[in-house]
Amino acid sequence: MPDEINAFVPGPPVHIAGRPDGPLSGLTFAAKDLFDVAGHPTGGGNPDWANDNPVPTRHSWAVERLLDAGASLIGKTITDEVSLGIVGENAFYGTPVNVRAPGRVPGGSSSGSAAAVAAGVCDTALGTDTGGSVRVPASFCGLYGIRPTHGRIDVRGMLPQAPSSDTTGWFARDAQTFARVSTVMLGEAIATTLPERLIVAVDAFAFADPEAAEALQPMLEKLKTLIGEVGEDIMAPGGIVQWARAQRTIQPAEAWLTFRDWIERCNPRLAYNVARNIYTGSQISESERHWAELVRREARGRMRHLLPPGTILCLPTTPFPAPKTGEPLSAASVQRDRILCLAAHGGLTGVPQVSIPGATVDGLPIGMSIVGGYGTDATLVAVAKAVSATR
Repeated sequence: MPDEINAFVPGPPVHIAGRPDGPLSGLTFAAKDLFDVAGHPTGGGNPDWANDNPVPTRHSWAVERLLDAGASLIGKTITDEVSLGIVGENAFYGTPVNVRAPGRVPGGSSSGSAAAVAAGVCDTALGTDTGGSVRVPASFCGLYGIRPTHGRIDVRGMLPQAPSSDTTGWFARDAQTFARVSTVMLGEAIATTLPERLIVAVDAFAFADPEAAEALQPMLEKLKTLIGEVGEDIMAPGGIVQWARAQRTIQPAEAWLTFRDWIERCNPRLAYNVARNIYTGSQISESERHWAELVRREARGRMRHLLPPGTILCLPTTPFPAPKTGEPLSAASVQRDRILCLAAHGGLTGVPQVSIPGATVDGLPIGMSIVGGYGTDATLVAVAKAVSATR
């Protein structure tokens, strides 16, 4: 299969037919190269990882789930190196093409999966989300994307990064496909009733670029018409940046523990920014981790307070549309910091989040997110579907 958008990992083609007559029969999917596919290397976006680890003999749970439901696997997709990235550029395999925003990054680390779905190469695709790696590319590529409740989806056979934040997620171009796939992955029918209350996260909207916040207003108004009661509140009273700092303490520290043995044993090739992030994680002190865990406890309590049953929160998925490809590291680091600030609450608190497409800034996609309490994943999918029906 020609790969004109550079979404798929190089190597022998991967194609596995789904079970006949399943609920997803007729659909195709791709899997981020963090998910095991029996008989094919799990590369993790780094050639040395693939060379230093055995070829899996079993499918990951998520791949098996979709195959059993009838969807056919058409390939494995490029990821930011060992999932340590948020813009979608890989020093070894290049940058997947964002057809919705030419010349712009697709977002990472589930870059290839998002690019493949956006280009219509497949109907859905598996990604992972630790610090924003499904939500950000969903926003940049104009897709539906979900970060499920942490611990909701079985992560067996998925290459970890920071286990206390890692989740499996997925993408779709349209709400109907997104709902079908979500029903299978969640093991639960999509909710038939919508929440009764909506909270607009005013601090998150204020953190976004003014043009982005303004572009999301029509979608926000549609969301308001679906929900009976609407209010405004601050998501992070101590500051979005403070939450992000805590997540950026916990996540790199765990990533160092995940990859330490491999690095010490194999001395692998790593892009500078990836090596820098891993090294930074190795230098985080016990006192810093303790502080971050206290912030996490506080943030989880805040989400429980904000999101009782029947209530959802909305915010911009990203503070701006996709940046240009090939930005210098100095510029990319500033962009990355701002992106992670609006995504940090996911890994920090574990609540589910769905990014809904439908807005643009100068023709570039940007997503609006809805967040619910723990276990309300199916309700968020229902809201996303209802929003799409009002267009």
